[in-house]
Amino acid sequence: QVQLVESGGGSVQAGGSLKLSCQASGFKFSIYTLAWYRQRPGEERELVSRLDNVGVTTYAESVKGRFTISRNNFKAVLYLQMNSLKTEDTAVYICAATSPNNYWGQGTQVTVSS
Repeated sequence: QVQLVESGGGSVQAGGSLKLSCQASGFKFSIYTLAWYRQRPGEERELVSRLDNVGVTTYAESVKGRFTISRNNFKAVLYLQMNSLKTEDTAVYICAATSPNNYWGQGTQVTVSS
C-alpha cells in the first residue's frame, strides 16, 4: 500500500521558517523522482520543487534561494526546508512521487501571516 504522509505544516509569521516532512512507504522510494507541490482553494497544483533519484533539484522561481528540498532514502522521507516565508507561500503543500509512477499525499496546511 503506497502512502505519502506530510507533516510539519502550521502557522508562521512572515520571515519565519518551517520544515515539512513526507514519510513514504509501499514503493521503491530510492529510485523515485520526488516533488513538493502547493495548492490554494480553487487553484491548480503548482510545482514548488523537484528532486530526482540522483540528487538533481529544480525550484520554482518564486522559492529559489528560500526553499531547499532534500531526501533521506534510508528513512524514506522527503523534506522541504522553507525559510524567509512570505504570505504568498500560504497554501496546502503536497508531497508527490512523480516517476516512474505518480503518487500523492493529502497535503499539509502552511499559513504565513504578516
